[in-house]
Amino acid sequence: MPMWHVYHPKGTYTAEERQEFAAQVTALYADCVELPRFYVSVAFHEFSAEEFFVGGEPNDSYVRIWIDHIARRTPDPGRRRWWMETINQTLAPFLKDRRLHWEIHIDETPFEFWTIDGYFPPAPGSADERRWAAQNRPSPLIGD
Repeated sequence: MPMWHVYHPKGTYTAEERQEFAAQVTALYADCVELPRFYVSVAFHEFSAEEFFVGGEPNDSYVRIWIDHIARRTPDPGRRRWWMETINQTLAPFLKDRRLHWEIHIDETPFEFWTIDGYFPPAPGSADERRWAAQNRPSPLIGD
């Protein structure tokens, strides 16, 4: 499960732009990593310049994105670099093209420390995970 926290200045994104941003993030995981869409969560956190400081100074043009990955690991350094480049490219209309400054980091949580609605998720690529993706919700595991 990727959980994205997007910290941004007040007024940076409209409701429609937040929806599009979340849709782009969800598509990244559904299309590139083949995760069930409901695994992807995006939370937006607005702040004023008086509430966010960079280098000890108030900042109203900085976006900070904190991502937690649980459903998949990325042990290969080349794949990690590709993933970060893909994220930056996908988010360019929301960041670079607006001349905002941004930072992105990803934490990877152990898969074993994760449940959804009390269910332990199925193994990556398993029949149960494909079923979860098709149904777009968790359910008891049937097994392969």
